[in-house]
Amino acid sequence: MSALTVDHSASNGHEWDDLVRIWEETDAPEGCKVEIIEGIVTVTPPPDNRHNYIAERIQRRLYSVIPEDWGIYQTLGAAVPSRSSLFIPDLAVVPDTVVLSESGHYVPAAAAELVVEVTSAANANHDRIKKAETYAKAGVPLYLLVDRYAPGGPTVTLYGEPKDGVYRVLKAVPFGGQIELPGPFDLVLDTKVFPDEGE
Repeated sequence: MSALTVDHSASNGHEWDDLVRIWEETDAPEGCKVEIIEGIVTVTPPPDNRHNYIAERIQRRLYSVIPEDWGIYQTLGAAVPSRSSLFIPDLAVVPDTVVLSESGHYVPAAAAELVVEVTSAANANHDRIKKAETYAKAGVPLYLLVDRYAPGGPTVTLYGEPKDGVYRVLKAVPFGGQIELPGPFDLVLDTKVFPDEGE
């Protein structure tokens, strides 16, 4: 992972605009993910096949339960300017009206109904800590973290009920278990289809 730090000492009030401009102009190899994490523009390598497979399995299941006027996006930015952050979640469930009303390459993270992050070796701590905090502060109702590199073994954790910028853990299961997403999804995800790193 590479990072570009931006000087925030300027008092002109345009720090966010400057960050977004640098983010938009970052020339990364195809497939790499460029994000702003607490004021630092980062570039991570493309995810591996198992990562992509897990995201696709979740996306397929979500399409069976979301309203017709919601979309599931893989490359849509989710911005939280108050935290100097702009993430590209592996999946973001966002109403069509929000996507169509925003110009540019991102929407407010608060507009997402659900965000899904699948950890990679290079970004696991960001997904576990910084992104969880930021999504909670933005008020994203549900955050599903598929942690392939959890210290105790691959785990899926559903965070929800954000209050005062902190999520409550609604459920956590090891790979192979089932995790239920509450309404408006009302979906049981069977994680038996998620490949372990050793497979």
